[in-house]
Amino acid sequence: MPDLLPEEILGEAVNLLVRLVEAAGAIVIFAGAVTAFARFLLAAVRGDGDGFVTVRLFLGRFLALGLEFQLAGDVLRTAVSPSFAQIGQLAAIATIRTALNFFLSREIERERSMIGDG
Repeated sequence: MPDLLPEEILGEAVNLLVRLVEAAGAIVIFAGAVTAFARFLLAAVRGDGDGFVTVRLFLGRFLALGLEFQLAGDVLRTAVSPSFAQIGQLAAIATIRTALNFFLSREIERERSMIGDG
């Protein structure tokens, strides 16, 4: 009985999904950066020193979400017949991105508690 989805076709489909998920992550980060920059400019024009903390929190949320999309892309990349080298790379990348996300989330929570947004 022939394979319903040969590994080559499955690999190409997963590669397309990886590109889409990684593009989504990049778009989230870019949209957050552009919006945060606009909010930063508004806070600077108004002379609102506390507005900078709000902008950092706003941007941090987008960065955390974008990192999650990037990690999802990495997981997808190793979904089809991963080699030990790919698994090792995924482990290293996942560790780094998870650590970045952890510390970013911790910073967001700390900033929230400082401004009473929690």
